[in-house]
Amino acid sequence: MDSTLPTVPNDLAALKSAYAADGWCRIPFRLDAPTVERIRDRVDAISAERRPEVVHEKDSDTVRAIHGCHAFDDLCAALVQHPGLVAVAEALIGGPVYVYQFKVNLKQAHEGAAWPWHQDFSFWNQQDGMKRPDAVNLAVALDPIHEANGPLTVLPGSHRLGLLDLPDPARASGDWRRHVSADLAYTVGTNTVDELARELGTALVTGEAGEIHAFHPSIVHSSTNNTSSDRRALLLITYNAVGNEPEAPTRPDFLVSRDATPVTGTADERIGTLGATLV
Repeated sequence: MDSTLPTVPNDLAALKSAYAADGWCRIPFRLDAPTVERIRDRVDAISAERRPEVVHEKDSDTVRAIHGCHAFDDLCAALVQHPGLVAVAEALIGGPVYVYQFKVNLKQAHEGAAWPWHQDFSFWNQQDGMKRPDAVNLAVALDPIHEANGPLTVLPGSHRLGLLDLPDPARASGDWRRHVSADLAYTVGTNTVDELARELGTALVTGEAGEIHAFHPSIVHSSTNNTSSDRRALLLITYNAVGNEPEAPTRPDFLVSRDATPVTGTADERIGTLGATLV
């Protein structure tokens, strides 16, 4: 990466305050158009492959998500080391981080199915053994995201409530496929969501390609079906605090990285510059 590019938002204190209060915030930093286009091209190429990391919609050949791409793709590997992303993750978590999970959720035009109301930390805690929600999701929009193509809806402040509506452990699914499908193993019930929405309100997360948002692992969120003619691709990098890694995860390593090496914020020189601009 070109070291002359801006790498850190100007006011990390304000960013941390917004994130602490609401459990999500927009990062005043975006990937530039050429970089987004390169990542989109790579995502399209990976989506065409038949491999375990590529997940399809139920009973369909439509790709729903791809996972763990940073472990086998140079461009994705460089992205997780982007100095700006690493600096934001370290600031929001409060120390060194490593990449816990990497995925691209794809809602294809007219076909992309909803994600029910849930909390990511339910899966990481109950299935993987992550002790604390000392992690952060950085979500990069690869396509413009608008109200009709399945944006995230979040309940601001719900991250402070702990884990909600956990199922009986005997009924919780250990099949990782239920953790990446529309039929999630851990969800937050409609009654709980309705009550929280009345108390906390809701926020719809939309924006242009390249924009970045941060999400707390415990925030209650969902997304609707894509009813539009526009694809919605959202790339998510989960950075976890070094020292908070699960001791004995059982899910596949493309869902739960076993490599807790701290990310240094330096680029892989085998590929070109990843551009970024502050906004």
